Amino acid sequence: MANKSNFPIYIISKGRHKNPLTANYLKSCDLEFFIAVEPQEYELYCKSIGSKYVIKLPFSNLGLGSYPARNFCWEHAKEKGFNYYWCFDDNIRGFAKWINGKRQNYKNGLDAILFVEKHCLKNKIDISGFEYRYFVSKPPKKAFKENTHVYSAMLINTSLPYRWRLKYNEDIDLCLQILHNGGTTSSCVYYMTNKTSTVVKMKGGNQSELYKNNDPKKNLLKAKTIEKMWPQYSKTVIRFGRHHHLIDWKVFKKK
Repeated sequence: MANKSNFPIYIISKGRHKNPLTANYLKSCDLEFFIAVEPQEYELYCKSIGSKYVIKLPFSNLGLGSYPARNFCWEHAKEKGFNYYWCFDDNIRGFAKWINGKRQNYKNGLDAILFVEKHCLKNKIDISGFEYRYFVSKPPKKAFKENTHVYSAMLINTSLPYRWRLKYNEDIDLCLQILHNGGTTSSCVYYMTNKTSTVVKMKGGNQSELYKNNDPKKNLLKAKTIEKMWPQYSKTVIRFGRHHHLIDWKVFKKK
């Protein structure tokens, strides 16, 4: 019998049926999940992963990035009566965990998922999830960072009045919608995701369709889009040799 989280897990994917990292990892953990794909790739993903895991989206090639698919999964979970749903990117290789003061790969994804679910339910968090492994350089004093950006593997309250809505930096926008209106987010730094960099290592997804292999013009557009939407919180700067958004998440810390 497959392992189950308390809430449904959805993966958003496009152009990666040959290398579905997140799906392969969740299958290795014997976890149940859905992977949402566009109609023209449905059969390819069924062959690669197995038809029981694949959901066919009712649209294709909208040119809007991943947010329509993310909203579809939100409504899918809500219609099934779930209070939360997991929304995963498709380029996550697994989890890491702090063990004896060291970051180590951790095979049991269900442990990590249930750990976040427990914290989220206990504290009535609107969005929770995991920090990237390479963003946590030393053992944390607390298991979670509160009221900050949540990335790529997100546990989302389906009753929220907000939705995914941006072509670029859609996760930042969703977190800001919540925090600006007095809601809460949390990012787990005790368990972390091993996420593959789309900038240099993976084709497909938004990297091929929207970001054009990290084209400088697209980087500037991404940063300016979030700055235009949230000028009180975001500004465009040069970081890591490219245009990047800069947000001071500390303004949302609990006092």
